[in-house]
Amino acid sequence: MAAGYAELLRTRHAARLLVGTLIGRLPNGTAPIAIVLFTRAEGGSYSLAGALAAAYGLANAVGQPLLGRAVDVYGQPRVQLPAAVVSALGMVWLALAGTGSAAAAYGAVVVAGLFTPPLEGGLRALWPSVLGGREERVHAAYAMDAVAQEVMFTVGPLLVTLCVALWDPAVALLVLNAIGVLGALSVVVSEPSRTWRSAPREAHWLGALRSRGLLALLGAFFFVGTALGSITVAGVAYADEHGGQAVYGWLMAALGLGALVGGVVYGARQWAGAPERRLRLLVALLAVCYLPLVLVPGPVVMTGFAALAGVFLAPALACAFIVVDRHAPAGTVTEAFSWLVTFFGVGAAIGTAAAGPSVEAGGTAAGFAVAGVAGGAALVVLMVTQRVLARPGANHVVAGPQAGPSAGSRENDRNDACELGFRTEQKA
Repeated sequence: MAAGYAELLRTRHAARLLVGTLIGRLPNGTAPIAIVLFTRAEGGSYSLAGALAAAYGLANAVGQPLLGRAVDVYGQPRVQLPAAVVSALGMVWLALAGTGSAAAAYGAVVVAGLFTPPLEGGLRALWPSVLGGREERVHAAYAMDAVAQEVMFTVGPLLVTLCVALWDPAVALLVLNAIGVLGALSVVVSEPSRTWRSAPREAHWLGALRSRGLLALLGAFFFVGTALGSITVAGVAYADEHGGQAVYGWLMAALGLGALVGGVVYGARQWAGAPERRLRLLVALLAVCYLPLVLVPGPVVMTGFAALAGVFLAPALACAFIVVDRHAPAGTVTEAFSWLVTFFGVGAAIGTAAAGPSVEAGGTAAGFAVAGVAGGAALVVLMVTQRVLARPGANHVVAGPQAGPSAGSRENDRNDACELGFRTEQKA
């Protein structure tokens, strides 16, 4: 697998686009942690820290589909770079104004979240043209992209804590967002980004949301996001009791590392059977692995528990992408994927908001209990809706770089997607 990734990265523009996108997404990937650390350093409560991180997440969930549609209409450079600059200015506003004025703090994080550029979706739209439209290479690029993102979420928390240790949380916000703008700039001035144009999309006022199976999946992953968001705040409370910010960085990095390992293992083999059934098993394992966090042992053991909590996250998401493809109406796979990201983000925002009061009312263990309850709720949604999920839509077609694929080629594409653990719409 590593050799295949190296071959892809030798393709012209591929390495630049991948690295630029990851760097450009660094402010978004580290924002919840950076906001929580900054708020606590300013003397704010856990509830305020969680609420500000939640406001950022909710604004981000609203902004991504809107900005993604703008990219389809106006192209990448005219949307991605201005959005990155405005988002960074929102974080500059927070760093300079502090949290003394709650209204100003909320306004800053909402601006930063709302204008976060949709670089992830933009990169997936560019892969077909960069890789010559060869589907097996595009599929491999999507898998490589997923693994690289887990690396970012592993390194990102450590980078935040390093910046805080070297300077302070306010400077960390400024540095991370300046780096993010440079990453977005690297992407949008590239030839593939400048020349890319979106393919026409089928119009419908409900779009992908007219699929009952997709709605069931979105409900489940709302609660998965809630679990993950609650860990962000509960982890800060744990670190305050067990050694400070460095412990928090290790916990969040371990969570990302567990997801990285789980994603690599899951994508390295073929999986038989219906993905809906496999998804229920993966979410059940995910929920079970959240439970040991409630024990709040010493930092070494707790770091191991954090890694375990992340192991089944990436496989569950990868399997969910296949289920999205099976249930999305024709021509709406990219939109359906965006809704999955949005519901996951909204759930994470709700989780960060719920964990703060839980910590203040019942201690650190109560904060981590939110993750366990949310994981169980995700499993309940999948169990209750399994009949709906067992009837995937029969009329969806995944768009590719060449028009008019045969039924047989579409079936081969589906088999390829199952091997890689994902499925997404390709844009010309």
